[in-house]
Amino acid sequence: MKYPLITNNISRNDLDKVIKFLKTDNPILTNNHYNLNFEKKWSSWLGVKYSVFVNSGSSANLLTLAVLKEKFPKGGEIIVPSLTWSSDINSIIFNGFKPVFIDISLKNLSLNIDLTLEAITKKTVAVFITHAQGFNGFNNKLLKTLRHKKIILIEDVCESHGATFKKKKLGTFGLMSNFSFYYAHHMSTIEGGMISTNNKKIYNSLLMLRGHGLLRECNDSTYINKIIKSRPDLNPNFIFMNKGYNVRNNEIGGLIGLNQLKNLDYNINKRKKNFAYFVNKLDKNLYFTDFDLLGSSNYAFNLILKEKNTSLINKLKKNLIKSGIEFRMGSAGGGNQLRQPYLSDIVGNTDYKKYPITEHVHFYGMYIGNYPSLKKIDIDFILKIVNLIK
Repeated sequence: MKYPLITNNISRNDLDKVIKFLKTDNPILTNNHYNLNFEKKWSSWLGVKYSVFVNSGSSANLLTLAVLKEKFPKGGEIIVPSLTWSSDINSIIFNGFKPVFIDISLKNLSLNIDLTLEAITKKTVAVFITHAQGFNGFNNKLLKTLRHKKIILIEDVCESHGATFKKKKLGTFGLMSNFSFYYAHHMSTIEGGMISTNNKKIYNSLLMLRGHGLLRECNDSTYINKIIKSRPDLNPNFIFMNKGYNVRNNEIGGLIGLNQLKNLDYNINKRKKNFAYFVNKLDKNLYFTDFDLLGSSNYAFNLILKEKNTSLINKLKKNLIKSGIEFRMGSAGGGNQLRQPYLSDIVGNTDYKKYPITEHVHFYGMYIGNYPSLKKIDIDFILKIVNLIK
């Protein structure tokens, strides 16, 4: 591919740092001080008190919902968009909650807020919003209503590092927020994810859940000593407080994360400028271009046909392939999640039809790569290809 979805997201400088670390005497490779330092630096960059580094964004989803299960052991309903990543929905199901699907808005590919507020019932325990493709999914009405009704907010910011609402970074509004450092995202630790929160009790629960449920993973010495005294029958090193996992990352991931964090703001600004230029030059007769760019932190170039036209979308795909431009149909998560086999026992055979905007993106939307090393001449070439399909 001449223009892949992402390129050079792990730099030579990142690799040199890793090589230097590996050449030290007896380097500790498992979760240690590099990871802890990365968590602190990330928390400072984001503007939260606590962060927990894990092995993927999907594991961040899973642990977040596992914490919620501790608060709501009988389950309940969680509102989630029909356009999202599968692990958001799976984490809801795995932890005994019921997903309530809501269609999206084309302006930001996130939850349609009016439909979301209409869907809230006495059974609703949380809204799990996806800030898709670098767009902000919030407005004042949503946040005010959730606060008033005391409904928990969880943020999926996996594709939207650095995006803001009212100049405050996404990932700082919810009780917990999830990030992914997969290779294609704004910054990478090869594989990796982060959970951020301002709640100390939740932070310690996440630490234990991340490491087998072990008490010793907790960062509260008073709590640790209290439990040890109450359980003299157990070895203090092997007290399992909850049904935990092992989703820790390693020191190589932490080291790369620390190095990549230095360039994150620059990379975000470059992506934003690329997308603003791209959208401005798109053929507005062919493509939807009325995106809400305020506070965005673009992840990819979004292409959504304004009208349903199978012939045009097929021509676009053919031209992109011929020109060596990689793309993904359906945008985030491949489009309408209710069409996916893993939900066949959860939703009806035709339930996907209830989400017309998501359906449109599923068949007539896609994204192509936007990354800091793209030059203006590259973007102009891509624009030429996508605009000449009439």
